[in-house]
Amino acid sequence: MKGPGRLARSRARLRSVFDPPGWRWMLAALGCGGLAALGQAPLGWWLATLAGVAAVVALTSGGLPGQGWPQPRAGAGRSFCLGWAAGSGYFAVALFWIVEPFMVDPVRHGWMAPFGLFFMAAGMALFWGAAGAAAAVLAPDRPGRRALAMIAALGMAELARGHLLGGFPWALVGHVWIDTPLAQLAAIIGASGLTALTITAAGAPAAGALAAAQGRRIMSALLATAVAVAVLVAGWQWGAARLSDPGVTASAEPAPLRLRMVQPNAPQHLKWRADLAWFWFERQLDLTAAVPAAGEPAPDLVIWPETAIPWLLEDAWYALTMIAEAAGGASVAIGVQRREAGRHFNSLAVIEPDAEIAALYDKHHLVPFGEYVPLSGLIADTPLAGLAGRALAGFSPGPGPELMDLGAAGMVAPMICYETVFPRHLRAVERPDWILQVTNDAWFGRISGPYQHLAQARFRAVEFGLPVVRVANTGVSAVIDGRGRVVAAMPLNVAGWLDAELPDALPPTPFARAGEAPLAALLSLILMLLAGLRLRRRD
Repeated sequence: MKGPGRLARSRARLRSVFDPPGWRWMLAALGCGGLAALGQAPLGWWLATLAGVAAVVALTSGGLPGQGWPQPRAGAGRSFCLGWAAGSGYFAVALFWIVEPFMVDPVRHGWMAPFGLFFMAAGMALFWGAAGAAAAVLAPDRPGRRALAMIAALGMAELARGHLLGGFPWALVGHVWIDTPLAQLAAIIGASGLTALTITAAGAPAAGALAAAQGRRIMSALLATAVAVAVLVAGWQWGAARLSDPGVTASAEPAPLRLRMVQPNAPQHLKWRADLAWFWFERQLDLTAAVPAAGEPAPDLVIWPETAIPWLLEDAWYALTMIAEAAGGASVAIGVQRREAGRHFNSLAVIEPDAEIAALYDKHHLVPFGEYVPLSGLIADTPLAGLAGRALAGFSPGPGPELMDLGAAGMVAPMICYETVFPRHLRAVERPDWILQVTNDAWFGRISGPYQHLAQARFRAVEFGLPVVRVANTGVSAVIDGRGRVVAAMPLNVAGWLDAELPDALPPTPFARAGEAPLAALLSLILMLLAGLRLRRRD
């Protein structure tokens, strides 16, 4: 058992985390995290992100100015709470769209929306809290060094967030640069590397200011700020030059492939109504059969969004015939659900002009609690499941990332919904000719979710130098070139069709070859060096 002295010290440490100054610090961290999230799409206020991240680094490393700042001995518990509060503010703002799925049926599920947002933000914020605690352990009594540790630890936390427990690399800090030339650096270091660079550029002045406050020198703060600004300016100029250079494409001639994107704009609360099933289906048939603009060729490939028809694939033979007839000789890729051996799949099927299925892909990276319930297999076949057994089972995952051979259309990397937010899936297969994403972003509402989803598809294009074609039920459907530029698009919440030519692929990028391994190695090395300095100082 703990002795009276140890118990008293533990209580004192706990009180120090939640004393009135501690609460003020946590509220400040919450606000700074929310400020940092304003750089995410659709706002794109990256200056707010830089200011917010700088404040988070300062708070977790030295506290608030004016209260004995810096506070060199704030323990790991307080630093964890500050990091967690900052992360909670960041993810509550960036992922606010998570309430939208609950509002599809507000009478039944609306009451769950605030809980969903809270638990999502609080859960993702644990990564930021862990970064704060790690920084405190690595540099407990030197605020300037702790800030450096926080920079490295937060970069590692954002990288880990994309992999642990299936991963959820949505709203990475580096995503704020998507509409700026700086986004082109993702071709070298990826969106995760751009995240680490952003945290470093924002946190370096804070680290310098903390070191200056501790040593009564101002040069360190000025030097750190100058270096941070120089790095961002150099990256911006390089990106601008890359965007203005036509470069060398991977193919000798322009791709002749003509695509038609079909966007039916079926609101989620109406999409599966039995009395409207034929309405949405016939709308997509009409959009498929529409005559191209004057002087434009007929499409070679028509693409429908995720879960485009209300029937299972094996029961839809008549619908497939109607789709093939409407396409007038073109192949059609449709999002569809199917059943095989008692298992259900969220799939993408390619239908030939004779209505035969030429290619099939099953989504393998499913959405937790959206397409399946984690650990449901433990109770799905037991009396505990009751009538919810089928709902608990959800969809089954496909075998994994794979390519689809579309003949004259080339080798395509199919992705369904949020599979496109994971760059590692594209490195698990041979390099495709282009990337095809079908999605139903009606679940994401109309405020920020669809635009953030589009931004991540654009990052995959930059990272791999490949064109991306994304077709969404309610939008935004778009054709994206190998530098992440949207060359053709249909707006959100508009029904229609759009014909466009597939852009050329660029040569493989450095990120396509190396992935995130160099970044993980670099951040690990920095953290190990800081740990070594900590041990040496203790000795």
